[in-house]
Amino acid sequence: MTITSPPGQEASPLATPKPAKQNGGGFLRYLITRFLLIIPTVFILITVVFFLMRVTGDPITAAMGGRLTPDQLAQRIHEAGYDRPILIQYLEYLGQVFTGDLGRTLSDNRAVTEVLTTYGAATVELAINAVLVALIVGIPLGLVAAKFRDRYPDAILRILAILSYATPVFFAGLLLKLVFGVWLGWLPISGRADWQTELTLTGLQSPSGIYWLDALRSGNMEAFWNVTEHAILPALALGLLTGGVFLRLVRTNAIGTLGREYVEAGRSRGVSEFRLTTKHAYRPALIPIITVMGLQIAMLLGGAVLTETTFEWAGLGFKLAEYLTARDFVAVQGIVVLLAIIVAITNFIVDVLAALIDPRVRY
Repeated sequence: MTITSPPGQEASPLATPKPAKQNGGGFLRYLITRFLLIIPTVFILITVVFFLMRVTGDPITAAMGGRLTPDQLAQRIHEAGYDRPILIQYLEYLGQVFTGDLGRTLSDNRAVTEVLTTYGAATVELAINAVLVALIVGIPLGLVAAKFRDRYPDAILRILAILSYATPVFFAGLLLKLVFGVWLGWLPISGRADWQTELTLTGLQSPSGIYWLDALRSGNMEAFWNVTEHAILPALALGLLTGGVFLRLVRTNAIGTLGREYVEAGRSRGVSEFRLTTKHAYRPALIPIITVMGLQIAMLLGGAVLTETTFEWAGLGFKLAEYLTARDFVAVQGIVVLLAIIVAITNFIVDVLAALIDPRVRY
């Protein structure tokens, strides 16, 4: 039996819904497209890094030009293959990258992959801690600023947000060390943990390298609190940089949401302002944060170099600064390539999360 609409009325769109497969197919197509875009992105990044590292010459000359005789230098360059045409070197390097071989460092003769696996977990731990600080600071304070729009709390929070992302991360780190480490003596100012705790955590079976995770896995709460104390200042120095950006984004989006008709309707029915702010403005406020999360991860990884150096946090940023000082361009190239891959994959994950929260993104 066919159901027809009454005369003079159009058929309701609800009478002929689109099949669920069409929406699922749209999301799957979006997912595959975004994943495939990782390949050219990483390829371009690897290419740019390779040729930028060759602008000043070959890595052997850059690292050991003043410590070897001309004959010794020429021999080392020939043995490493850096006297061949640059295009041949580039194609060979691409082949090595796709097989997981990033070469060996010039300053300490270690496999670059070994350096990445040894120090990468520390940088991941710092980035996770910083993101948690940014979310804890940015989302609630952004909602508070939206609730008290154009009043004193809003003005104070906006000023603090500007200061947080305008202050250089190394200056913020030094200031936090001075106040909370030197003057007040509340928190440690360097390292990831005490040496006893580090020995305990690195001696575990199959450690992840993320200290607070290993402490929780082993049930060692004393080690967990020691790791937490060491992580607070670096996480604040790096996390407040992004937290200020999140605060501004949440405030702007929450203000737009609180002015919508359905919010006004809820307000007229006597719904409390707290419920309107936390329930109706909360989820829309997350959309811009997730959208820009990929860019903020890139900023966090860039800021990790200064943060790790300031707090002597033995991560990739700390080692990158050491290799730059030693002019070890092979190591620098490998670390930068890994960070570029992390940023590309993070952007893919962020795009997927944004599409799940806001279906409009995928079309």
